[in-house]
Amino acid sequence: MKFDLRMQDLIPLGLPDRTFLLAVVSLASLGLLMVASSSIEVASDRFGAPFNFALKHAIFLVVAVVAALVAYALPTRWWYNYATLFLLGSLVLLAIILIPGIGHTVKGATRWLNLGFFNLQPSEIAKFTMMLFLASYLVRRLEEVREKFSGFVKPMVVVGLIAVLLLLEPDFGTLLVISLAVMGVLLLAGAPFTQYLMIVTALALGLVVLAIIEPYRVQRIEMIFNPWDDRYGAGYQITQALLAFGRGGLSGMGLGNSVQKLFYLPEAHTDFVFAILAEELGLLGAMFTVVLMALLIWRGLLIGRRAELGGRPFAAYLTYGLVLTIALQMILNLAVNIGLAPTTGLTLPLLSYGGSSLVMTAVSLGVIARISADTVSGGGR
Repeated sequence: MKFDLRMQDLIPLGLPDRTFLLAVVSLASLGLLMVASSSIEVASDRFGAPFNFALKHAIFLVVAVVAALVAYALPTRWWYNYATLFLLGSLVLLAIILIPGIGHTVKGATRWLNLGFFNLQPSEIAKFTMMLFLASYLVRRLEEVREKFSGFVKPMVVVGLIAVLLLLEPDFGTLLVISLAVMGVLLLAGAPFTQYLMIVTALALGLVVLAIIEPYRVQRIEMIFNPWDDRYGAGYQITQALLAFGRGGLSGMGLGNSVQKLFYLPEAHTDFVFAILAEELGLLGAMFTVVLMALLIWRGLLIGRRAELGGRPFAAYLTYGLVLTIALQMILNLAVNIGLAPTTGLTLPLLSYGGSSLVMTAVSLGVIARISADTVSGGGR
C-alpha cells in the first residue's frame, strides 16, 4: 500500500480535455447565478440578508475549486493504492452519523455530520470512494468478474453494506445512484450479460420492495401519475415545479423574476433549482443547460474510453464510474423536477446549493481531468 509521492508526480505532462473543462466551468457559473436568484427571498426571510445562500455557495465554490486542483495534482496510481482505505473511511462516517446525538437530522433524515462551520454529508463521499474501490477491484479481479459469478457478486456485497447504512438514514436516492453506477461499470468492464441480467433483476426487485415497504415512498410514487389529486399535500412540490415550467414558456420570465421561488416551491435553491431555471430562462435556457450536461457526460465517457484504449484500466473504470455517478444524479434530479420521479433529495451536480455535493463533484471532476491529461501524455495506470 505504500506509495512515495514525488514532486514530478504532481505535475501532469499533458493538458485535460478543453471541451470537458468548458462544460464544467459553464455549469458551475450558471449554478452560482441560479442559486443567487432562487434563494433571495428565502435568505431574506431567514437571515435578513438576500444573498446569504449565494455568498455561502460562492465560498463552497472556491473550496470546490481548491479540492479539484488538489485532486488534479494527485497521480492516478495514488488513488489506486489507497482506494480500499478511502472506502473504509466513508463507511465509518456513514456509521457515525447514525449514532444518536452525533448525526444532524433534517426533515426526518439523518444524513449530515455537523462540523460547526459546515454540515458534512458522508453519502457524497461514499459515492466517490465506492467508485475508487470498484475500479481497483476490477483491475485486480477483472478475469474473475468476466468468467465467474463470484467475481460479479463480491462488489455487490459492498454495495449491500452501503445500502444498509443509507437506508438507516434514510437516503434512498443516493442508494439508487450508487447501485446503478456500479451495475453500469460492471457492464462496461465486460461482465457476462446473463449474470448481469440476473443481478439487475434482483436489484430492481430489491429496490421496488424497499420503495413499497415504506408508506411515504408509496405515496410519493403514486403522486407521479397524478400529483394534482393532492396538489396541496403529497403532490405539492411536483405541481409547483410544473407550474414553474409552465410559467417559463419559451424564453422565460427573466433572471430574478421567478414567482415560484416566492415561498411557493420548497427547496427552490437545492432540489428544484432546475425548475426555477426553466421559469426564469425558459425552455431555451433549460435546453441549453441540458446540452451542457450532455456535453460533460459525453466528454467524460470519451476520456474513459481513451484511457481504456491506452492500456490504463484503473483510470478507465474510475472515469466510467465517476461520470455515471454524476450523470445518474443529473438524470434523477431532472426527472424529479419534471414530475417523472418522486422526490429523492438529490441535488443537481454543479447547479444546486450544497457544500458536500459541490466539493465532492469537484473532486470527481478533478480526478477525471487528471486522467485526461495523463492519457494524452501516456501516464501510468
